[in-house]
Amino acid sequence: MLINMSGHSIPQNLPSYSKAQLALRNGQDKPEIWIAYHGYIYDVSKSRLWFGGTHYEHWAGQDLTDELADAPHTDTVFSRFKIIGTLI
Repeated sequence: MLINMSGHSIPQNLPSYSKAQLALRNGQDKPEIWIAYHGYIYDVSKSRLWFGGTHYEHWAGQDLTDELADAPHTDTVFSRFKIIGTLI
């Protein structure tokens, strides 16, 4: 098993998802709430902080890699969430 930049273990043989598929998991269209960071897709559905698909000024269903620079936390926050795929 590999380890990513935030210290999260990465399962092998992950499915790949397009940006369009990621966008459908925005907390509005489907029950899943997903976000992408550095090419990996995380399921944040169980997080109360992502209820409804928003977290402060951030929206689920998107790649949030560039937005993390403005966050009050580091990328280690992603270790709390399951990696469910890769972004293509």
